[in-house]
Amino acid sequence: MNLALEQYVFDALARKDDFFMLWRNSDAVIIGLHQNTADEVNFAYAEQNGIKIVRRLSGGGAVFHDLGNLNFTFIINAQSAETLDSGRFTLQIADALIGLGLHAELSGRNDIEIDGCKFSGTASYFRGERLMLHGTLLFDTDLDKLSSILRVSDDKIVSKGVGSVRNRVTNIRRHLPSDMTMDGFWAYLRESIAGDMPIYALTEQDVAAVTTLRRVRFATWEWNFGRSPEYSIEKKRRIPGFGGIRISMDVKDGKITAFHTDGDYFGDKPCSGVASVLIGVSLTKDALGSALSKIALDEYYRGLSAEEFIRLVIQ
Repeated sequence: MNLALEQYVFDALARKDDFFMLWRNSDAVIIGLHQNTADEVNFAYAEQNGIKIVRRLSGGGAVFHDLGNLNFTFIINAQSAETLDSGRFTLQIADALIGLGLHAELSGRNDIEIDGCKFSGTASYFRGERLMLHGTLLFDTDLDKLSSILRVSDDKIVSKGVGSVRNRVTNIRRHLPSDMTMDGFWAYLRESIAGDMPIYALTEQDVAAVTTLRRVRFATWEWNFGRSPEYSIEKKRRIPGFGGIRISMDVKDGKITAFHTDGDYFGDKPCSGVASVLIGVSLTKDALGSALSKIALDEYYRGLSAEEFIRLVIQ
């Protein structure tokens, strides 16, 4: 809903106006426009911990959001992405944090750091002389969860997507000379950046439009997963009572284009029979379950249930 709101403000609200937003998400991984979801997210951990996965409009790397992270968004008019100095916006954020007694400084591509540790990363989206710059502020984020969800398994993935660069990260709160709550931090940042800017109150029509945008784009499998670049993946697993298995598959537009398995498991039929029903199938539980219902899976992988097989393919 928050990402849909960003796009709605960018696309639909008065272009003569500049906008500043502060917002939070419950546990989620937000991946860049050009990234491969499979290459960025630990799917097993995401499922176990109820972490959502959503693709944003801007490029850049994957980031973890929870309620300990505060996001900011600037939406302004600009002549070109090349001539706009987006650093002036992150400098505003850094200056506000310096006002709290933090030794905040800009680093890299408009990241903000304290003592060499990153707590804020930004990304931008430019279209039609309109620019959106948004970023994270790790205030009191669960850093263990962050490191777990953004670390994929040892599976070998060859992808045409743009990978994230892992950085040492820290929380703002632990560096504050005087402790403050998230509510206090939010209020301080709003006052420091927005000041006396007028507030735009969303109408019922606005909310309805944002809700529709959420439903048709940001909540869809096609946007969040199917839009991933073409990739190949090889997974090796050993399952007690079943044996070892290696799964090799190619994926394009979120659908399987090639599939093969080998290993020391038992089965009476070659994996080509499984491949024949999986080619062209989307990497979702429902789609895979429907495809596998057409064959007797135990004849190919003795002792492996369809549920376990689907988990192997997706995770």
